[in-house]
Amino acid sequence: MVDNDSSKFINIKAAARMLGVSPLTLRNWDKRKKLIAFRHPINNYRVYKLGDIENFLSTIENTNKPKKIHIDFLEDDIPESDADNSGDDDVLRI
Repeated sequence: MVDNDSSKFINIKAAARMLGVSPLTLRNWDKRKKLIAFRHPINNYRVYKLGDIENFLSTIENTNKPKKIHIDFLEDDIPESDADNSGDDDVLRI
């Protein structure tokens, strides 16, 4: 018999520990079809394929990277000709 990691199943408690969430979160994800659980044929408990958990972890790790933000600073010096036009409604001066 071939020992393949993709064919191994783990219970909901072990899966929750691997993902760093509660078992209730996994139940909610199962209801929303975010991470599908299988059912044990004898006791009908939720079980998860180890390969599915590992794929889900890699997806989370790739999407939670910090985003790069570009910040432009305004200049402190405003030309005097622009400062006198305080009646312009479409210009915001801070």
